[in-house]
Amino acid sequence: MTGHVMFRKDRLGRRGGGVILYIKESIQAYEMKLIIEAECEEAMWCNIVTGNSTLTVGLVYRSPNISIEENGQRRNTYRRKPL
Repeated sequence: MTGHVMFRKDRLGRRGGGVILYIKESIQAYEMKLIIEAECEEAMWCNIVTGNSTLTVGLVYRSPNISIEENGQRRNTYRRKPL
């Protein structure tokens, strides 16, 4: 996409899945590497800097076939661990 920076994390070893984020080139942004990513390979975290503020954005692929229990476990993983 012209005029945008792409942040992308593909699913490894299987078809489909993964996450992608496009941010305007005029906006300062960088990808973060987090410990919790090891627990969810299809997750990516970026910091977007605007003025004096930094916004942390998390992208997580959720399979449509995921069970309610597994979905809850993933959600709890992100709630209890520090970024």
